[in-house]
Amino acid sequence: MKQKALHIKDVIHQRWLVNCVLISILMSGGVASLFAQKHPLLILKKQEVNIIRKNAAKAPLFQQVVANNKAIVDQEIKLGVQVPVPKDMAGGYTHERHKQNFFVLQKAGNLFQITGNEKYARYIRDVLLAYAKLYPKLGLHPTKRSYATGKIFWQCLNDANWLVYVSQAYDCVYDWLKPEERRLLETQLFRPFADFISIKNPQFFNRIHNHSTWGNAAVGMIGLVMGDQELIKRALYGLQWKKSDQAQKDDDDGLITLPNQKKAGFFAQLDHAFSPDGYYTEGPYYQRYAISPFILFAKALENNRPDLKIFQYRNGLLKKAVYALLYQTDHQGLFFPINDAQKGMSFKSRELISAVDIIYESQAKDPSLLSIATQQGKVTLDYSGFVVAHDIYQKKATPFIRKSIELRDGKNGDEGALGILRSSKNDQEICLAFKYTAQGLGHGHYDKLSYSLYGNQGEIVQDYGAARWVNIDQKQGGRYLPENKTWAKQTIAHNTVTINEKSHFKGHFKTGNAHHADKYFFDVSNPDFQIVSAKDVHAYPGVKMHRTLALLNDPSFDKPILIDVFQVDAPQASQLDLPLWFQGQLLNTNFEYQAQTQQQTTLGSQFGYQHLWKEAVGKSSTDQAKFTWFHRGEFFTATSWVPNQDELIFARLGANDPSFNLRRDPALIIRKKDQKKAVFITIIEPHGTYSPVNEVPLKPYGQLDKVKLIHQSDQYTAVEFNTSKGKRWTFIIANNNNHLKTRHHLKTQNKTFRWQGLYHLFKY
Repeated sequence: MKQKALHIKDVIHQRWLVNCVLISILMSGGVASLFAQKHPLLILKKQEVNIIRKNAAKAPLFQQVVANNKAIVDQEIKLGVQVPVPKDMAGGYTHERHKQNFFVLQKAGNLFQITGNEKYARYIRDVLLAYAKLYPKLGLHPTKRSYATGKIFWQCLNDANWLVYVSQAYDCVYDWLKPEERRLLETQLFRPFADFISIKNPQFFNRIHNHSTWGNAAVGMIGLVMGDQELIKRALYGLQWKKSDQAQKDDDDGLITLPNQKKAGFFAQLDHAFSPDGYYTEGPYYQRYAISPFILFAKALENNRPDLKIFQYRNGLLKKAVYALLYQTDHQGLFFPINDAQKGMSFKSRELISAVDIIYESQAKDPSLLSIATQQGKVTLDYSGFVVAHDIYQKKATPFIRKSIELRDGKNGDEGALGILRSSKNDQEICLAFKYTAQGLGHGHYDKLSYSLYGNQGEIVQDYGAARWVNIDQKQGGRYLPENKTWAKQTIAHNTVTINEKSHFKGHFKTGNAHHADKYFFDVSNPDFQIVSAKDVHAYPGVKMHRTLALLNDPSFDKPILIDVFQVDAPQASQLDLPLWFQGQLLNTNFEYQAQTQQQTTLGSQFGYQHLWKEAVGKSSTDQAKFTWFHRGEFFTATSWVPNQDELIFARLGANDPSFNLRRDPALIIRKKDQKKAVFITIIEPHGTYSPVNEVPLKPYGQLDKVKLIHQSDQYTAVEFNTSKGKRWTFIIANNNNHLKTRHHLKTQNKTFRWQGLYHLFKY
């Protein structure tokens, strides 16, 4: 009995020692090393793999994606391991080879899990071991043309992309690999890689920017795979800074480095880069790019750190961000190219495919997202993609409605907004994107109160976007071109007023970044008359700008028309230029002009004017300037109120562009000289069609006859317009009282108007 009692005491003592060890390990954060979760655990989980295997036949779109990806990866396996020494910029061989590698590795990892075929695991192992052999030998990328030069790529941003995707591949083969192989990969490749893009490049990692989001996600995701709590903490909250550390100064590209850890890391990105509506301050093009690390890392955190409730953070911010992106597309699904943006990017991008699938599967179950996925034509090679494909097959999809919406800017939603109006008639949509936002950090353009207009066939009145050929090596390695600063960012490149041929904020980043425009009102309660109004008082010292835009859907017009009233109040007489960057071919005008066909001159010498050829100059003798253009099978007529002293300038982009980096786009500029207070009024009327097949134009002439200013004061602006068939409207804006219940009284020469509210449209 005594021996037995001693034995029981020994057992109790041993268990006590074990518990102490457990507590010690748990407190040190080494949870994964003790209770190793079964991999994969990031985006694809083990239990989800079993569901996919059993039900793949019920998701034919997913089966198609599996087949397509197998063909891609199998071809890469045949080529063998290719891990060249880095040398090239974007578009060059080594850059594109390493980029292809990380995409293929991620695909191979998921294919290994879904199919069980070990050839995919062997391929991943062999490629990763090749990287582990190469990486310790690498110095900085030889190009050294980035503020944060990478090792595998020319910038840390691309290195972070690599790690986001490769961490998923490593996760999928983690349990398959031998322990010694994992140790080698983690000590020679993954941990040094994570340290390099974070600790050794704080100017890249510790700031609010889409670059840093990729860095945060990369470090966090590989940390989750390895069970490295230090990396996870670093990703979530940024680098730890000493009191002696100083923030790096902002440069002209807005690369903001923040020394306070509360202002860096993944949570800081969520806090500072988004508004409460899910609008991303850099604009939709970069929101599309950044949504991948946001959603992928969030999904990984949801799977492994449910205590963080990441998808509930800031009232479901990430879900809102995906919807905000979908709303910032035109009828064809192309993103509005505001700020630095390459035109043509759409919701069919791989980033949006992944975001839509993950949000649908894990958060929304919104059947309208299934219609987006159907249009995308692809799903992701994971459980989210499987669920979406399955529910599409079950015919659960409903139409996704792009609605009129105001997306506030700024972390608190108080730094202006992007106002989006949509109006349809006979399945023909007119969409307005009105930009009264904050600067947009380093990717922002100097264009307060600018707009772009879209129809079913795309742009009608354009935003230039960025001067860049992404990943086209011949165009400076795919980087931003010099003309992005000298032209694309400048105010005259946009549909807003330029004063004295100087851009807003004189094109100075820090000044522009400190200010934003402000909403005056936004009202879409009447689907037939949707309206938005905003003001800016910072773009020029002492100058007040107030612009009101409305979409009117009326039986008198074939399609909704755009009404544009732009008021400028300057402290001294100035030259005011308002361009209309129309898309298409000029057909005719109602005013005379003198074309400069033999020898052209530029409009100016700086702030973008040096890139504009002056093609013709004219004036109106009737205070009406009307011109019609043709674009993609449709006619458009712009009718403007122009007192006879106003100049009408036809300009074309392309001057001082020896490398032919710029498009040769046309514009009509209304120029008012020596004016302190001025009002620009233009109505754009889409009408008719023309097919080159039957060669029959339908309704090539618009219905609008005349537009004029009938009253202007500090209190009210009144505009009158009419059609050739006798229909007449008076549109009045209360300039300084944006209260819904205020009663107004205005007496003009011909009529007395009484109304209640911010504005009113009278029809006769």
